[in-house]
Amino acid sequence: MPVVRDLRVLLRLRDFRRLLAVRLLSQSADGVYQVALATYVVFSPEKQASPAAIASAMAVLLLPYSLLGPFAGVLLDRWRRRQVLLHGNLLRAALATGTALLMVARVPDWLFYVSALSVTAVNRFVLAGLSAALPRVVDSRERLVMANSLSPTAGTLAATAGGGLAFAVRLASPEGHASDALVVLLGAALYLCAALSSLRMPVGLLGPDTTPARASLGTTMLATVTGLTAGLRHLAERPTAARALGAMTLMRFCYGALTVTLLMLCRYAWTDDDSEGLALLGLAVAVSGAGFFAAAVITPWAAARFGPLGWIVVCAAAAAVLEPALGLPFERVPMLIGAFVLGLVTQGAKISTDTVVQSSVDDAFRGRVFSLYDVLFNVAFVGAAGVAALMLPPDGRSALLVVTVAVIYAAIAVAMTGFRRR
Repeated sequence: MPVVRDLRVLLRLRDFRRLLAVRLLSQSADGVYQVALATYVVFSPEKQASPAAIASAMAVLLLPYSLLGPFAGVLLDRWRRRQVLLHGNLLRAALATGTALLMVARVPDWLFYVSALSVTAVNRFVLAGLSAALPRVVDSRERLVMANSLSPTAGTLAATAGGGLAFAVRLASPEGHASDALVVLLGAALYLCAALSSLRMPVGLLGPDTTPARASLGTTMLATVTGLTAGLRHLAERPTAARALGAMTLMRFCYGALTVTLLMLCRYAWTDDDSEGLALLGLAVAVSGAGFFAAAVITPWAAARFGPLGWIVVCAAAAAVLEPALGLPFERVPMLIGAFVLGLVTQGAKISTDTVVQSSVDDAFRGRVFSLYDVLFNVAFVGAAGVAALMLPPDGRSALLVVTVAVIYAAIAVAMTGFRRR
């Protein structure tokens, strides 16, 4: 099979394997850390989480970095990306350890959120660096689609596996904040392993090729603003990449709205037992991860058959039809099938978007563009959580929200079809 052949070729590339190892360790730690935060905020017995509370937590963790993220993208194009992976993961290991200590100490919520925000901010920086570095370890453009299928999707699966491990540790531990802190410490250990793994790559391997001379803080800030403007102009000159990013942002919004819905269903609608609700959420995460894996297998063939933009259209159209059909009953089995579909179409569209952006954007601008990409992801997710907070009842059953998401998916499919024809 061509997919298997290309996969074998990619895995023979030493530098690709090493970058992939960093991604797998880093994102498995992300999965562990995110589940620890979710269980602490949503499933702690003394907390009565609501859609508004979940939206507030997401806003605190993601929105501040979303407003400042583009400035980090300029630095990502100035610093050695290998060093970003090394120091970023070391910093996250230290910050995650601090978060665990705050959980045990039972400090005010705002202090806990500040610590969690710090880890999340560095996380976005590292993920943008991984995406920007990927073309530097692949030997041809023809294999870039496969690399984008394998690497980000394998990272997502690693995050899912890390989340599953965190669920298992959390369920096996006694009730209380100590078990949440133990899970966070597990994530910190994985961050440390990711940092050590990055040392296997030469410092200059991942680019960028030019390293500006050290400048004063004022000069650097001015260069940041100038660089951001240049990055936006560079993206505006490439309408294919811009349209793909717009479509993916809207699909991320849909994903966020349905994620909050599923959280509330697991917490209140399907069971009265917190442990059972947590187990149901873990099952939903695993099923969604299976959808990510299916996307990794299908997307290379589908992108070759329909083109990257055509595959985005197919994913959006499939979601527009299947998500309301499976979601409106608000029953466990159809919703779990819907989680699989959502994982498949979201990851399939993301693989195509990554390929379009990497193929259309010059290497000198990739850090800035992928940092903007992450910002759009965060803003869309936070916006979706805010909309869900306004529309969802306490038990998570909202037919209006499910239908609204289906309409957005249909609009994406129609708009992208028109763009392809033009």
